[in-house]
Amino acid sequence: MSVMRLVLAFLLLIPAAACAGELRGTGNLGLIVERATGSVLIVDTTARKPIGRVEGLGDLSHASAVFSPDQRYAYVFGRDGGLTKVDMLDAVIARRIVQAGNAIGGAISDDGALIAVSNYEPGGVRVFDARTLDPVASIPAVGADGKTSKTVGLVDLPGRRFAWALYDAGEIWVGDLRDVEAPAVTRLAGVGKLPYDGNVTTDGRHYLAGLFGEDGVVHVDTWRQPLKAERILNGYGRGEQPLPVYKMPHLEGWAAVGDRLLLPAVGRHELIAVDLRSFAEAGRVATHGQPVFAVARPDGRHVWVNFAHPHNDTIEIVETETLKVVHRLTPGPAVLHMEFTPRGNEVWVSVRDADRIDIYDAVSFAKKGEIVAQKPSGIFFTARATRIGQ
Repeated sequence: MSVMRLVLAFLLLIPAAACAGELRGTGNLGLIVERATGSVLIVDTTARKPIGRVEGLGDLSHASAVFSPDQRYAYVFGRDGGLTKVDMLDAVIARRIVQAGNAIGGAISDDGALIAVSNYEPGGVRVFDARTLDPVASIPAVGADGKTSKTVGLVDLPGRRFAWALYDAGEIWVGDLRDVEAPAVTRLAGVGKLPYDGNVTTDGRHYLAGLFGEDGVVHVDTWRQPLKAERILNGYGRGEQPLPVYKMPHLEGWAAVGDRLLLPAVGRHELIAVDLRSFAEAGRVATHGQPVFAVARPDGRHVWVNFAHPHNDTIEIVETETLKVVHRLTPGPAVLHMEFTPRGNEVWVSVRDADRIDIYDAVSFAKKGEIVAQKPSGIFFTARATRIGQ
């Protein structure tokens, strides 16, 4: 090849490189909900810095997010019924729809093809194409009493299935969406009063829903046929007068560690340990306040716990082997959420009323940095894309 042709070939490569801009992976990105301003902050967890802000997402007062399998897109579920697809690399809205009047979270199918949203108003679950956000299915939540119910605790299960609870009807439904034109729904009735939230273990097998109207938890083993809802931890208050509930605990923030779960107890200053083999109580942890989130370090050594008002300036760290509190932090007013980096070296904490994110070393508990954010709440890292129920 002549020198001229070599030069020409080199020059032809320059525009492509220039147009590509800065190359960036997605595995160390995260999304922070700025609840008061209807915006989300895109962050680089390795550099510990924001790389973009996306505005115009509506009411984010109880927002959550899931990610596409390639981690490129976040799907943000707003309280106003908004469903927003956010491009994590370009920091823009790819598409936004308002699919209901009042919504409470959602999930992505295991194949990444479907987005399901649970609704308060008009109730039921609506399902959308993850690529286009076009509607593909609607499952009204009409309980055995014939009344429409709010839906809560929506999670994904293996095999293009989802599970959710009917708050008003006291039921748990499991929907098979392999055929979106004819969803197959298994209805489990009479599970208890006011199931308010739910979560599934990381293997996709065990779905648990907390009960607000009763002292107990409902368990469904999704591997067993026929499906059956069973009560566990019945009467865990043992007749004691419950405290006023200032903020409902979140079962999507339970801690799964080895052969145990650590669940926040409703109206109590306790975490309850549950044996994952027998689903019997395996111990308790006395805590500083009413737990809201209990979040496990990825290796399971510690669980970080935050609390409802008036103790919501505090985090306690529980050692899972001994079920003892080993450290206490006071980041500031209104600690709302905690998220570990993918391999667990750091934990990021939203301190809403201080308008910042605090970053701590997960082993030494030393503070490593801060990020300014506008009334931050939920923190979601793209590593969730690889996990069931996340």
